[in-house]
Amino acid sequence: MIDALLIAVLNLVLTIIFLYKWVIIISALLSWVQPDPSNPIVQMLYRLTEPAYRFVRKLIPTVFGGMDLAPLILIFSLMFIEIFLKSLFVAL
Repeated sequence: MIDALLIAVLNLVLTIIFLYKWVIIISALLSWVQPDPSNPIVQMLYRLTEPAYRFVRKLIPTVFGGMDLAPLILIFSLMFIEIFLKSLFVAL
């Protein structure tokens, strides 16, 4: 019973990580075209990604040659966490 609960929680966390990676990718792609900041979708993406970007920028410098690498660093970090959790999932 406990194993089933842990498996369900791990699947939920992995799904959230997967979806958040896509939110980051969409937000990064939208930043290239400078969308209307009053658009509700753009505002939602900004609210979802900016706290994580701010955290990464506080830890390490992310702007190189005028390009912000915070989304890339965040995606790689999420991929690392995802692989780690999947390896725990196999151990169960």
